[in-house]
Amino acid sequence: MKVTIVGPGNVGMVLAYTLMLRGAAREIVLVGANRTKAEGEAMDLMHAQAFLQVPVSVRAGDLSDCAGSEVVAMCASVPTPDNITDRNILAAGNVQLMRKLLPTIAELAPQTKLVMITNPVDILTWEALQITGFPRERVMGTGTLVDSIRFREMLSAMTHIHPDDLRAYILGEHGMHMFPAMSVAQAGGERIDDTPERRALCDKAAGAGIEVFRKKRNTCYAIGQAASYIIEAILLDERRTVPLSVKVDGFLGVEGVCLSLPVVVGKRGIERFMHPDLNALESEQFRAAARAVRKVIDEVC
Repeated sequence: MKVTIVGPGNVGMVLAYTLMLRGAAREIVLVGANRTKAEGEAMDLMHAQAFLQVPVSVRAGDLSDCAGSEVVAMCASVPTPDNITDRNILAAGNVQLMRKLLPTIAELAPQTKLVMITNPVDILTWEALQITGFPRERVMGTGTLVDSIRFREMLSAMTHIHPDDLRAYILGEHGMHMFPAMSVAQAGGERIDDTPERRALCDKAAGAGIEVFRKKRNTCYAIGQAASYIIEAILLDERRTVPLSVKVDGFLGVEGVCLSLPVVVGKRGIERFMHPDLNALESEQFRAAARAVRKVIDEVC
């Protein structure tokens, strides 16, 4: 089971290290603009894997080495400004970067599942679909997965229920137009009461990533773990339900964008697209997210 990680920076290396520790992948290829650094990272991981029971081959490579990958994880990005407040300022630069990288991946790994991690993830997931021509089952972005996990942690403290037992999602854009789907949030078969205080947790979750970036100049652990969670679900055919950025198929009248919705992830990539029964407020929030994302797509793609 081969995974190629394009962009072995902070996020890419957390992803590589997590995949190695969990033994989900048997071969990991690191592809970066700085080949020497990628070689050093691969050597370091290989020294670490000697302590593990399940052997994993880690090496540096070029983009041509993505051939035969079951999954390609896209972490490469243009530099992020120190004072960033909106991920969309990266859109133009990263769209151009994807246009350089993705055609080779599509040619050499035509059956791969493509996991987009680079921001703004909704715009770049859409662009990846256009560039590669892959079916929407095999192109997905990390979307609001980390946001949803942060939301569950906060909601757990308020409800006194373990976060693993909460079925609560943040949906829509991975950005300013994300929203909590409180109308379908539940635990143990009971609905979780929809209150202003609980909806306000979404704003805290939405701002957490930017706050972490301001304090340490990157975010890597949570998003690296999230990407590993997705990839492991593919490699092991786990059929996990997670909110990911995917091409919307007309749900609530929305088309022409990628936004986060719950999907089932397994061996084929996205095994099932789900359509939660959102209330009127949430439905309009979903449409507003679509309009915002489509505006950026029209401007930069």
